[in-house]
Amino acid sequence: MRADLIQRLAVRTSERARADLLRRARTIEHAEGPWLEASGRRLLTFCSNDYLGLAQHPQLIAAFKRVADDEGVGSTAAHLVCGHRREHAALEEALAEWTGRERALLFSTGYMANLGVLQALLGRGDVCVQDKLNHACLLDGAMLAGATLRRYLHGDAAAAARQLAGEPGTAALLATDGVFSMDGDRAPLRALVASCRREGATLMVDDAHGLGVLGPEGAGSVAEAGLGAHEVPVLMATLGKALGTHGAFVAGSTELIEGLTQFARTYVYTTAMPTALAAATLAAVQLARTESWRREKLVALIARFRAGATQLGLPLAASDTPIQPLLLGDAAGALAAARALEAHGVLVTAIRAPTVPAGQARLRITLSVAHEEEHVDRLLDALAALPRAGAEAPV
Repeated sequence: MRADLIQRLAVRTSERARADLLRRARTIEHAEGPWLEASGRRLLTFCSNDYLGLAQHPQLIAAFKRVADDEGVGSTAAHLVCGHRREHAALEEALAEWTGRERALLFSTGYMANLGVLQALLGRGDVCVQDKLNHACLLDGAMLAGATLRRYLHGDAAAAARQLAGEPGTAALLATDGVFSMDGDRAPLRALVASCRREGATLMVDDAHGLGVLGPEGAGSVAEAGLGAHEVPVLMATLGKALGTHGAFVAGSTELIEGLTQFARTYVYTTAMPTALAAATLAAVQLARTESWRREKLVALIARFRAGATQLGLPLAASDTPIQPLLLGDAAGALAAARALEAHGVLVTAIRAPTVPAGQARLRITLSVAHEEEHVDRLLDALAALPRAGAEAPV
């Protein structure tokens, strides 16, 4: 007798609930800068990825409205049918120029971009070497391609080199996040470049959390490391974080982009992003590049938060990016801390397994240019009121 698949899924869901690992979507009724309204309450949020505070910028809204008024909302087709409009082409050109690449190709989401790239580049018999803390879509992309997946200890370039050396003569891709989404630290890019050069492997960097935030003109973690298209031939980044819109792109050589246009199934077989969204994103790119004060303010807010958290003795991860994880260990403790902060009017999400390894649950605190110093101080006051492990009263 065959198993009932829905019932089997229900059992797994119940098991997750018993382990304090159940996820639920929260309905947000209104957003205004760093403030959200949910269930009739106004909450100061420190869990969005709007690092540069561009999601509600008037220039982005105006660009979106202008094109939506002219052409409507949907692009109506895939890029290769009739969905590729002048706004898409202009955005691809701007992204390529910003990142110092010959070409760029738009994807509907970062997940689809990584799945498409890895499926197009890799096949059975190839090897894909990845950091153990890479985003799930990089791992899924390697499995979708049918390649052999080898994972190395987080940030350990020597271990990555050993994994590559263990597959001599095999076509190899080394893929890594530029900035790790749950820890906020950077990949050792220069050391990884050296390993790839020595072993003849191709390097791919997912810079979803570095673009706009790091490097000259916000060009990302690869540019910050002084690396270019020769050292990092495959660059992916998203548009829904620092740029405040939605979607993703891959940038690289003409040969790479032409190949992805033919063989990246998640590009070929999906509808293009709305034209108005491409126009809004182009406005965001221009602001991100030219308004360096945004990155300067972000650096100051991060420093203020870390100084205050250090004074409180909070167990922060070693990060100087907008992602500031507060490491708590068990899922129940992270959930309790998130609920306590919400009672103080502050929204921070508890991150638990399987998003992070078991026993490494945390509050993923993120900072934005939309925040002011008094907002950071309010967060610190709320964190100071959290009960400490083994303590009978709040600190």
